[in-house]
Amino acid sequence: MSTKESKTFWPLMKDCITAEDKKAMIDFIESTNRFTNGPMVKKFEQEWSEWLGCKHSLFVSSGSTANLLLVAAIKEKYNLKDGDKVLVPAVTWVTNISPVMQLGLQPIFCDVDPNTFSFHLENLKILAHTHHDIKAVFVSHLFGIAADMEAYREILPDAIFIEDVCESHGATYKGNMCGTLSEGSTFSFYFGHHMTTIEGGFVCTNDDELYNLMKMKRSHGMAREASPKMYELYKKKYPSIHPMFMFITDGYNLRSMELNAVLGSSQLKNLDKNNEIRKSNFSRFINIVKKYDFLYTDYREEGNSSFCFPFLCKESSTKDKLEKYLSDNGVETRPLCSGNLLRQPFLQQNPNVPNPERFIIAEALHTCGFFIGNNHLITEDDWVKFEKLLENYEE
Repeated sequence: MSTKESKTFWPLMKDCITAEDKKAMIDFIESTNRFTNGPMVKKFEQEWSEWLGCKHSLFVSSGSTANLLLVAAIKEKYNLKDGDKVLVPAVTWVTNISPVMQLGLQPIFCDVDPNTFSFHLENLKILAHTHHDIKAVFVSHLFGIAADMEAYREILPDAIFIEDVCESHGATYKGNMCGTLSEGSTFSFYFGHHMTTIEGGFVCTNDDELYNLMKMKRSHGMAREASPKMYELYKKKYPSIHPMFMFITDGYNLRSMELNAVLGSSQLKNLDKNNEIRKSNFSRFINIVKKYDFLYTDYREEGNSSFCFPFLCKESSTKDKLEKYLSDNGVETRPLCSGNLLRQPFLQQNPNVPNPERFIIAEALHTCGFFIGNNHLITEDDWVKFEKLLENYEE
């Protein structure tokens, strides 16, 4: 049965920038002449650190550049060499993998668990046995679901751990905030995430050395970005270099802007409240879909800050039919992240990348899975329409 809608009623994301947010930005524009990285960025960084419960946060231009900055700083701090191995999931966003490759490190791909969408423990054990020299582990807390950090550390106790929390703001693992469980973490404030600065992201850490290194790398590698104590040491060590234009490390321009920080500060006020709505939505979604035996619904709910509603069908033909049915009837859909990343053209062109068919769960997610949006603006009418659509679906 088809109940064709004239327009989308369930988009991947609704417009979450409020009138209050717009007023905050307008008031700021009318009262300042500075728009580059400055006091509002510092204010937002402090607010985010307090919210997350970490020592240091750096506001950058996106979640993707946050990943680049963190991996670059980890490589330098720990003196990793070109070709050193970094464990990554086979299902995640592409810019978890790209910085590893761009910085000369070797990604080692691990299959994922359908309950958490992070590392599959049995595959992780095999890789730990096969690759004794894994230097770092880049964990993705995907879709608002916390990864099993303690289990990973037991398997790879000597590795450096970092976290991507870019679409899992507020997710917790055993009562602790994701993003505080490792050497450093990243967050994204892209428009479709839990909160937005339009474009922007954070790198967070409790490590003073890593923070100072990232702060310099964020701004071209400049010594003046480091702590006052370190800056004085650099000036004494390199007296022939103008201190304001002294470059200690290779760097980038990954800074964000004041206006983005103003929006972020305004959005942050409602993040906890909106996350509670997301969690409630996720529970309601699971209760609706668990009656359909052609769908997998055994996802980890504890500690989630649900980013989306995943559909994992037991057959690819079911997935194709259900996804088309929902799309035809006003529900926007998209793949589960990027599907099996090893099938993406930029990795297929790399002769060192393993056969994607070896990653059984990632393949299942690629061929049998998709997701629809979750956000705090879903209405009761939306839920009624959605539930009715599923009731009318003919397998």
